[in-house]
Amino acid sequence: MTLHVIEPERRTLHGHFSRDLEPILTIDSGDTVRFRTLDAGWRTGFDFEQHEAAQFEPRDKALDEGHCMCGPVAIRGAEPGMTLAVHIEDIRVGSYGLTFVGGWPHEVNERFDLLNKRMLIEWTLDADALTGRNQWGQTVALRPFMGVMGMPPDEPGMHPTAPPYTTGGNIDCKELVAGSTLYLPVAVPGGLFSTGDGHGVQGNGEVCVTAIECPMERVDLRFELLPDMRLTTPRAHTAEGWLTLGFHEDLNEATMIALEAMVALMGEQYGMDAQQALGMASLLVDLRITQIANGVKGVHAVLPHGAIR
Repeated sequence: MTLHVIEPERRTLHGHFSRDLEPILTIDSGDTVRFRTLDAGWRTGFDFEQHEAAQFEPRDKALDEGHCMCGPVAIRGAEPGMTLAVHIEDIRVGSYGLTFVGGWPHEVNERFDLLNKRMLIEWTLDADALTGRNQWGQTVALRPFMGVMGMPPDEPGMHPTAPPYTTGGNIDCKELVAGSTLYLPVAVPGGLFSTGDGHGVQGNGEVCVTAIECPMERVDLRFELLPDMRLTTPRAHTAEGWLTLGFHEDLNEATMIALEAMVALMGEQYGMDAQQALGMASLLVDLRITQIANGVKGVHAVLPHGAIR
């Protein structure tokens, strides 16, 4: 098992998903990659006195328009139909974070009359204490995770980073902290995994459309190829339980996708047919809104460990 290190530099950064991107690194199943990432907006630092950020340069306007992502990483032997397990082993935040409230077209900003009113909440982050303190002296506990972890779909062209896909991407699920494992369907040879969009902390929903957007000093991900696991949508194993995720422009449809995936998971785990699993899910499974920020909305269903004995 090998540890690989990826630093944010021109060769390793991109702002779109595509099956045509050349991998920056090819690894074996079981290897770990240590990423250092910029924040989603391609910032390399923030001056709290001037209230200004330094931007990464150079950028290609067409290729780098989306979230700043590190990758892609190819996993040797990965083929469409397989599953990639991403074991999230460690995450350490950088020194600053930013929360943007209002100021751009979005249904939330329209609802709150904030299309033309922008506020910036500036955060000083303490990676050891796992706290963030803003310009008003308010302190919050951090629970860092990566907003974007995923692979491109098997479709030609460039795909934006904003919406999540069945192969992952901008999932923005607050449960994917260190110690969790994300399971993603592989759609293209090699998988071509990328990550970025570090979040210091976020509530379910990401209701102002941003979290504490921050760079990550260290993100350790161990990759495991599972040839015999067949998935159509992501799932995750966390300290709390099993999660299944659904994505769709319509929140109701995203809910049904997550629920169908949970019923299938319960069938695998406990040998139930779909009707029995649905009945048990009604007693034990929580449905949570992952995010309403990304155009394609997310819902995750949660089955707590030990709920069925």
